[in-house]
Amino acid sequence: MSATAAGLLQILLLLVLLAVVWKPLGDYMARVFTSTRHLAAERAFYRVARVDPEADQRWSTYLLSVLGFSAASVLFLYAMLRLQDRLPMSLGFTGLTPDLAFNTATSFTTNTNWQSYAGESTLGHTAQMAGLAVQNFVSAAVGLTIAIALIRGLTRRGTDRLGNFWVDLTRAVIRILLPIAFVFALVLVAGGVIQNFSSPEEISTLSGATQSIVGGPVASQEVIKELGTNGGGFFNANSSHPFENPNAFTNLIEIFLLLVIPVSLTRTYGVLVKDKRQGYAVLAAMAVLWGGALVAVTAAEVNHPGTVPQAVGASVEGKEVRFDVWASALFANSTTGTSTGAVNSMHASYTGAGGGMVMLNMMLGEVSPGGVGTGLYGMVVLAILAVFLAGLMVGRTPEYLGKKIGRYEITLVALNILAMPFALLIGAAIAASFDSTRASLLSDGPQGLSEILYAFASGANNNGSAFAGLSANVPYYNTALGLAMLIGRFVPIVLVLALAGSLARQTPTPVTAGTLPTHRPLFVGLHSATVVIVAGLTFFPALALAPIAVALT
Repeated sequence: MSATAAGLLQILLLLVLLAVVWKPLGDYMARVFTSTRHLAAERAFYRVARVDPEADQRWSTYLLSVLGFSAASVLFLYAMLRLQDRLPMSLGFTGLTPDLAFNTATSFTTNTNWQSYAGESTLGHTAQMAGLAVQNFVSAAVGLTIAIALIRGLTRRGTDRLGNFWVDLTRAVIRILLPIAFVFALVLVAGGVIQNFSSPEEISTLSGATQSIVGGPVASQEVIKELGTNGGGFFNANSSHPFENPNAFTNLIEIFLLLVIPVSLTRTYGVLVKDKRQGYAVLAAMAVLWGGALVAVTAAEVNHPGTVPQAVGASVEGKEVRFDVWASALFANSTTGTSTGAVNSMHASYTGAGGGMVMLNMMLGEVSPGGVGTGLYGMVVLAILAVFLAGLMVGRTPEYLGKKIGRYEITLVALNILAMPFALLIGAAIAASFDSTRASLLSDGPQGLSEILYAFASGANNNGSAFAGLSANVPYYNTALGLAMLIGRFVPIVLVLALAGSLARQTPTPVTAGTLPTHRPLFVGLHSATVVIVAGLTFFPALALAPIAVALT
């Protein structure tokens, strides 16, 4: 079978798998967040945490719960990483430095999973399991709760209540993430991903040297890093490491896992707003963005005009030989289109056009299809912007699902859209301005600027992947990227919950002949174009100086 046929086949298999689970998983998640019954394990948690599961929180109280829980998560993880040498199963590793511990704690709490360190030579088993893996679950669950709160804002009327954060968080973990992660951890183990508690073993190489091989609870962390669109990896080589991703089967499963919840949430959205056509429309816009980017990345890597790529048939530098270029491009497009950041190839080795496209995926706001929860609420916010722009064109007060979009609502939307570029461009500009920060670059010129832009795009969008030429484990990058992660995560959460509270207070406006239908192909096109135009107007100058310049040379 030719490489092209194999590549098309794996894309087709992925789409079939997503289509099969889209309706049942989407419907199940809708039932999870509307059920009036509490499981025994959930009731036990509520008693210990002294939570009233029947309480309905105002948007401000919901927000304070999110921020308080996240702040406690950062502090707990920071302390664990600093005191790692006192934990059991530390494998003799010392505690992390203050700046690296801050970067890592904020990274995993914000669902970014940026790693300025090599996991197998830095963290012991307890820190990996009780610290990082736990945050993989709860940070994904936090994103899911925000999406559900925004949906409630769209569907409720005449109230300032958005539900109960603690109930939503608990159900997201216990009823959705844990069961799926348990099943697919077994699937990954069956596929060859390791799961053990072994200490490092010294082996002799073919050249006669010795090498330390580290094992660990890899499958259990691998599954939730993909399912929760977290990213990172037990090993420095990430999902290109054979212990994390042994073969084509596990590679396909991992891509499926990082897409399955963001895609299925569009069904949940349609069910909860009681108009499944709205879910179809959001899914279609996501598919347009994801599919267009996939074609661009794959074409850039397969058909690059360079002498060496033409000689071997594709741009193979930085690609894992167990996966072909098509599988690498599919993984790269999906991991940057979500907020995952796991990689099975080195994005810094991509062509200028291919690397620029995966960078642009993040700059779109990671809505194609985005992270767990974050992709859906990001797309809904951009749909509101599209409705507002359409309203300006015809001179009519814009409405979305019967809720009027006035000055207050569009101000929140605008601030939401500006938060990520602020963190990205300011951080990158400072990093590019000083000799001390430029010293961390492997390359100079446009490629060096691409490394900086990619790092801050990854941090501000809570992605976590990197152009590997940047040596980021220095105080400036650890601190600046940590701040970018916090801004990129929590400023939008504040604004989305404020928007949800404003929408929930409204009484829906009846549909009239002048109402813009938001479920038809015309609006899907407007929605998709709005995403691309906003990102293009914001980032084109920076892209022109970096990956576009690399592509042209």
